[in-house]
Amino acid sequence: MEELFSESGQASQWMDQAVTLVMAYAPKVVLAIVTLIIGLWLINRVVAIMDKKLGQKDPTLNKFLCGLASSILKILLLISVASMIGIATTSFVAIIGAAGLAVGLALQGSLANFAGGVLILIFKPFKVGDAIEAQGFLGSVREISILYTVIDTFDNRRVVIPNGQLSNASLTNMSVYETRRCDMSFGIGYNDDIDKAKAIVLRLINEDERALKDPEPLVVVGSLGDSSVNLTVRAWTKAGDLWPFNWDMQERVKKAFDAEGISIPFPQRDIHMIKAD
Repeated sequence: MEELFSESGQASQWMDQAVTLVMAYAPKVVLAIVTLIIGLWLINRVVAIMDKKLGQKDPTLNKFLCGLASSILKILLLISVASMIGIATTSFVAIIGAAGLAVGLALQGSLANFAGGVLILIFKPFKVGDAIEAQGFLGSVREISILYTVIDTFDNRRVVIPNGQLSNASLTNMSVYETRRCDMSFGIGYNDDIDKAKAIVLRLINEDERALKDPEPLVVVGSLGDSSVNLTVRAWTKAGDLWPFNWDMQERVKKAFDAEGISIPFPQRDIHMIKAD
């Protein structure tokens, strides 16, 4: 009988402790759950508003900012919920910091690409659709992600370049301005009429509708080579017409020079043979 009363007393004591714990922590748990649900709903609403507002301006930057804001807000929400239940947030934050340090050391290259992507998205040295030359590749930017930039070359190859390399090296953006200057050079013989050759080239440029009138085209003697007088030609076109205009001019100038009797010399060497006595 004494053992029965003893076990009954222990059970009653455990029940009292359980009731005490439930009374102490149940409101906190319920409040934490409600806070978590409402917090997630609010975060989704905020991210949705950001996506709607920023999506029309810059889709690439919009995706990055929305993802970053969502992650930060959810981490802060979890820390707040943990503190409401009674978990020591100082140790929780220390664990997160230690884990972040370990991950950072393991992913140094990826973090460099991440930082490079942030710099590209903020300062915008190029955007989707621009024609750029970088890291030995020339092509059109197809996609800018947070770690890599995807370029489609003009011979239909896809190149993926880490953003860390793009943000720390020189690149050429060929789509910033609407117009570009086409630089060409044509050689004529030393016995040919310079003024006539210049007039022919200038006439061919003016006859081409792709050549802009302002700035005016320029045809001058650029240099006196070993075998030719080199004419330097500069004409302005729209960016999309640059290469077709350049290729057409090479052919048309050659045909016009042939028709007008103007030679296009090639390197030659005169050998004088001296007969010994």
